[in-house]
Amino acid sequence: MIVNLAWRNIWRNKLRSIVIILSVAAGLLAVMAALSLYEGMMKGRVRTVIDTETGHIQIHDKRFISDKDPDFFITGSTKIADQLLSEKYVKGFSQRTIASGMVSTPSGSSGVEIIGMELKNEKIVSGIEEKLREGDLEWTSNIHGIIIGKKLAKKLKVKLGNKVVLTMTDTAENIISSAFRVKGIYQSANARLDEIYVYVNQQDLQGLMGLQNQVHEFSILLNADEMVSGFQSNYKKKYPSLAIDSWKDLSPETELMVVTVDVYSYVILIIILIALSFGIMNTMLMAVMERRHEIGMMMALGMGRMRLSSMIIIETMLLTLTGIPIAMVVGKLVIGYYEKHGIDFSGMGQDMMESFGFKTLIYTSFPTEKLPSILLLVFITALISSILPIWKSLKLDPVEALQK
Repeated sequence: MIVNLAWRNIWRNKLRSIVIILSVAAGLLAVMAALSLYEGMMKGRVRTVIDTETGHIQIHDKRFISDKDPDFFITGSTKIADQLLSEKYVKGFSQRTIASGMVSTPSGSSGVEIIGMELKNEKIVSGIEEKLREGDLEWTSNIHGIIIGKKLAKKLKVKLGNKVVLTMTDTAENIISSAFRVKGIYQSANARLDEIYVYVNQQDLQGLMGLQNQVHEFSILLNADEMVSGFQSNYKKKYPSLAIDSWKDLSPETELMVVTVDVYSYVILIIILIALSFGIMNTMLMAVMERRHEIGMMMALGMGRMRLSSMIIIETMLLTLTGIPIAMVVGKLVIGYYEKHGIDFSGMGQDMMESFGFKTLIYTSFPTEKLPSILLLVFITALISSILPIWKSLKLDPVEALQK
């Protein structure tokens, strides 16, 4: 009976009720839009880290992480490679020889990390072919080939076909230099790394450093993100002397960014709901004051404080609940569209986005996992919004209310 009475009450002033229902829908839609954008950005950033920067897992000699000495190569790399080939949940892996050095041109020099890559496997693990903007990966000339980032090429004023000189330290701690010809210029979603990483043929780098097929790094791509923890634990037990790091260990700033943005998204949600609560509270307060005579009569006829409070709470809840399906339907359609087509932010600052490692085309992601907490906060907002109207109604004197 109270529910039916509450439902009739909210439609006494249809325009006011429709406005507040649409306000609830608009507020909830704004919340879902913000969360879907943030979630899409973070998922895109994580995908960039995994698919183009670190892979899911990397294996190193424990000393190599801090020292980068070329002597700290992975012992037993052949055995590890054979085992990875037999793992059904490994999508691909690349063995890398790595050196810290300097690239020099007549226009200047810059410190770089030189990655000696296996071209066939690197295409799978880091997508080097997709990142290539100029040149190709077919190195047939006698001179060593090198791929450098677009930002580094701009800094050093080099173009495709120009020569650069790489300087590094070999295993005997001798400083060596060699000329390389720019065979390709790449661009990734992380401009900072484009200025640091350069890619050369693994055999060329091993020959210069005095290594005999030794490698410093395994970069491993798994079939699913959920397999990372189990794989890491398993290989830590098998190879206790090696560093087995997940993408979260290798890129802690990305993990921190995900957590931070998640917290900020809830802060925005709470701010929007607080603003929404004032609208609901004002509407319910107006409804209570307009019905003072009626409320006074119900109290005079024996309606208790609990039932009166319940009626106002139900009215508030019904106003809120009516707006939720509207927001869900519209949100699903709008967010679903941008999940497929993406939102292009290149006009708002491509360099800024890439400096933080974000792609300029962001694909939204419907916040399904956050929906329970969103709805819970909406219900709490509705309850808080009904406190003042309830207090006002309970303060009414039935005799005075009937006289007015």
